[in-house]
Amino acid sequence: MLPEPTSLSPAALRRLRRDAVVVQADLTPFRITGPKALDCLQGLLTNDLIKPGEESLTYGALLTSKGMLVVDAWVVRHGGEFLWLTPAAHSAPTLEIFRRSLPPRLARAEDERANRIVLSVHGARTADLMAEAGLGPVPEKGRVVERSFGGWPLLLARPSSAPFELLIVVGRDESEPLVQQLLRSGAASGDGEASEAARILAGWPGLGREIDERTLPQEVRYDDINGVSYSKGCYVGQETVARLHFRGHANRELRGLVWIGAGPESETVLRQDGKTAGEISSLLRLTDRTLGLVKIRREVLEEGATHVSAGGNPAQLVSLPFAPDLIGG
Repeated sequence: MLPEPTSLSPAALRRLRRDAVVVQADLTPFRITGPKALDCLQGLLTNDLIKPGEESLTYGALLTSKGMLVVDAWVVRHGGEFLWLTPAAHSAPTLEIFRRSLPPRLARAEDERANRIVLSVHGARTADLMAEAGLGPVPEKGRVVERSFGGWPLLLARPSSAPFELLIVVGRDESEPLVQQLLRSGAASGDGEASEAARILAGWPGLGREIDERTLPQEVRYDDINGVSYSKGCYVGQETVARLHFRGHANRELRGLVWIGAGPESETVLRQDGKTAGEISSLLRLTDRTLGLVKIRREVLEEGATHVSAGGNPAQLVSLPFAPDLIGG
């Protein structure tokens, strides 16, 4: 079945790329504390939490024992504890993994949805917005800083690579006044459509879209988006991930599709010989073109294909993230 497309007007696209757009992120925060919280989380996450040190933001995922992706997460390390930010729709399986994997004497996970809100900020004017709103300079990439708003603390966390420029973790009671302050300072208000569009433009894999129960990290750009470490200690699923990295290659890779004019009419992407090469997993409709994501079979890439039949219409096959000249607007 063809995925439900996201649509953006030219004005919304310009704001998302060139200005500053604030969205309430669909992320559930879990607070992880305990004397061995760092060691326990290090044994679960695909990425390294020790090397970046305190006041850091790290992206990674939880895997099955066979190396398949379960759920992704952003992990804020601040003040001797951790905030684990995971997609809200997958908060229940995440909590279940914590209950099975975290010994209560060593580490505890608490659902913080009742206490904290996570905002994402998109666009090239993010740094200017923070200064104009009185929140000071943005942190360096991969770092976290604590700031004050109305006498209450909040966290600014800047990723090294992401579909957004900044995450803001703020108390639930202070979130609405903060958003109003950001809007008065020149931000635009965004929604789930804006977040989804930003994700697709960045070529970032989404749960339930590019990621299913059979997906390996290397199939969905985890090497490119800094989502996996090959030098840290053991973690659940590491054996499969490391073996693929050092001794083999993924059979599928995430790529972008660009249709000018008529977009896809079905989900199937075909090779030159007419065989199925992949299925379209995400779509973004713009004014004069449609962009999509597909896990394409490796042999198509080895053939050097730049155009394919995708969803019944010709499409250009491109690397990710989408280059500015391919986005238009």
